[in-house]
Amino acid sequence: MSSGGAAATPLAKPSRAMPPKAVFISWIALALMTTSSVASLRPAPTMAVYGLASVFLYLVPAIVFLLPTSLVAAELASGWKGGVYNWVATGISKPMGFLAVWCQFAMTIFYYPTLLGFVASTLAYVINPELASNGVWTALVIMVCYWSGVFISSRGTKAVAGLAGGGLIIGTLIPGAILVLLGAVYLGQGNPSAAPMTAANLLPQWAGLASLVLIVNNFLSYSGMEMNAVHVSSMRNPSKEFPKAMFFAMGLVLLIFILPALAISWIVPADELSLTAGVMQAFDLVFANFGWQWLTPIIGIMLVAASLGGMLTWLAGPSRGLLLISREEGYLPPFLQKMNKHGIQQNLLVTQGIVTTIIALGYALIPDVSSAYWIFSVITTQVYLIMYLLMFVAAVRLRRRYPDQPRGYRAPMLVSLCGVGFAASLAALLVGFVPPSQFGGGNPIVYFFIVAGGALGLGLLVPFLFYRFRKPSWKQPVTAEADDSGAPSASEGTPS
Repeated sequence: MSSGGAAATPLAKPSRAMPPKAVFISWIALALMTTSSVASLRPAPTMAVYGLASVFLYLVPAIVFLLPTSLVAAELASGWKGGVYNWVATGISKPMGFLAVWCQFAMTIFYYPTLLGFVASTLAYVINPELASNGVWTALVIMVCYWSGVFISSRGTKAVAGLAGGGLIIGTLIPGAILVLLGAVYLGQGNPSAAPMTAANLLPQWAGLASLVLIVNNFLSYSGMEMNAVHVSSMRNPSKEFPKAMFFAMGLVLLIFILPALAISWIVPADELSLTAGVMQAFDLVFANFGWQWLTPIIGIMLVAASLGGMLTWLAGPSRGLLLISREEGYLPPFLQKMNKHGIQQNLLVTQGIVTTIIALGYALIPDVSSAYWIFSVITTQVYLIMYLLMFVAAVRLRRRYPDQPRGYRAPMLVSLCGVGFAASLAALLVGFVPPSQFGGGNPIVYFFIVAGGALGLGLLVPFLFYRFRKPSWKQPVTAEADDSGAPSASEGTPS
């Protein structure tokens, strides 16, 4: 039967395929992966406004949101493949699965203007610090960076996938450690802390519901844990090692979030703090204290490089997951499902870019860049929280409907965890409609309609319209190239 000479040789023995050796991931490695995907210096200025109370405001969402999300997503990932869409579609319904994966995608529409607003303010300290509060500059940087990212991503290159690999070290750990160390030295020289560091300041001052609104931003800071849950099946003993990894990661994440926020509060007075440029403000002031201001642009470039690397790595991810599901189920019109010769969802990215450009103009139109940054952060969080609400409901239903489904990990007290996570997510979503006390000059009614229009319009109305007017002809087979671009899927999480 065979034409090969070797096969006809009597001495030749049939080869026996060796089964692939299982590759396990250690709990420490998973903890570090989780830390790198969640921790960032970007939210530090937001919490530095609270000074010592930032410790409390980071701990609360870590306990009521980060921990339930991590453990619940681990059970779902170890029992059902396909990410959030399959979890929610199986646990609730396919339309709700579409809503969940849509929210993963839609949150990035507001997330990228927020991320690139931080990039614009950081870059300003490399060129001209006065540009940090210039809305036109911020809008231009957002548009140039986003469209450059779309161009690079549309080429189908896989090289960008490694750009964020060193982001934790280059853009977070090194600058964060320098900031905290020099901040401590700054205090040790006898300089007074800009924010009081006494026991009376451990809790945020209560001035009504608006005084706690900034805590909402921390839910976004902790989001994306479902990305790391997919690795639970690669652990030797998930039931013991995964909780250990999550608690260790939570400790690292809290340190990375809290210590730089405190260092900024030591150096920059709260009433002078920019929510987008606060990190660079602190570096600039502390370097000036030591006569090292020449280091400020270098730190700025490190932060910008890490942020842009992360943006490029994740730009096509959530949109790709939405594309593949929409082609299979016919949720989006054919125009948005079209792929270019590299197998990239170019039309979807361009459409997203048009909306992102319009949002970027908000930085030019809203007088205060910090206010624009906060509004977009809240909308991003609220859209994403819709997905988490669906995930918690689906987890309870899956446990009850399929109690015998093989799971590599079973979350302890799942119903209680989901109840806490659902209640915390719903509370954060509702509180987001209240203007924070730090922005007392704005009209609360205008603020409400901007946030509601962005969060509910994009998060609920748009997917409802797509689903309502879908047609059978919208279904398209998923071609081979659709799965060959190397882009992360929506089930692999979102950027932090």
